[in-house]
Amino acid sequence: MELLYEGSRNTRHRMSWFIGRLINMTRKAVANEPNDLGKYFVERANAGDVDGMVALYEPNAVLAFPPGSLATGHAEIRKVFEQMVAAGTVISPGRQQPALVNGELALTATTLANGEVTAEIARRQPDGTWLRVADRPPVVVP
Repeated sequence: MELLYEGSRNTRHRMSWFIGRLINMTRKAVANEPNDLGKYFVERANAGDVDGMVALYEPNAVLAFPPGSLATGHAEIRKVFEQMVAAGTVISPGRQQPALVNGELALTATTLANGEVTAEIARRQPDGTWLRVADRPPVVVP
């Protein structure tokens, strides 16, 4: 896509970058591997993209967050993520462990910088992509 306007080379570069971001927001990357879900979650959360975050989950997925709570389904999960974005939460990527895949299911885990560990279960979809079915954000490991 090209936009005609007057401006310096630097301004043109920024405008191209911005237009590219807009296009990518409407055409989201899909998870072709289970660990793609973690990478895309961090990117979308830090961009404030609630719709993109919810799109990483199956319609009846469960999210155990905040601690002691359970959000079931897209509508409840969306509320949790809207609160996260409104609070200005910034997520730092951690060290992803290799996914443990068994048929159509995968267990993923990430060790965060503070030692906490996340655990998620993903399911391979009929088109070969992956979506989360259960998500347990950081838990403290003794």
